[in-house]
Amino acid sequence: MSMNTKSLKLKDFKYFTSVEARWRDMDVLGHINNATYLTYFESARIEYLASLGLNINRWEGDESVILASMKIDYFRQSAYPNTYDIGCRISRIGTKSFDILAAIFDKSGADPIVTGTFITIGFNYKTQETVPIPKSVRDAYHPF
Repeated sequence: MSMNTKSLKLKDFKYFTSVEARWRDMDVLGHINNATYLTYFESARIEYLASLGLNINRWEGDESVILASMKIDYFRQSAYPNTYDIGCRISRIGTKSFDILAAIFDKSGADPIVTGTFITIGFNYKTQETVPIPKSVRDAYHPF
């Protein structure tokens, strides 16, 4: 992705979810551990996909998705206690794949703490094959 994800703002997202940091999310250096942000992103992606009509907990369906790749950019530290707003949007769309762009903001809401781009593939778990991405995902794509 050629976009400078550090320049993302809250207004660049229409979908949000929130997460409360926990004391245990910090590492020995006193900031939220880098891997913990991946867990925050995972929860946000699942909720975002559900808002688009995709229940990825139903593996018996013909339409689902599977994560193929992720790219994470860390911009600054954050610590407990904190509440984070996580914005998600479709940032690229193809025939069988699409990207979910997500950003985590703290209470200040100014600049993202961390951003992630998640390459997601349309997938049928019954046949174990890729499939075209669902219409609901196509309809959610709005270029910057």
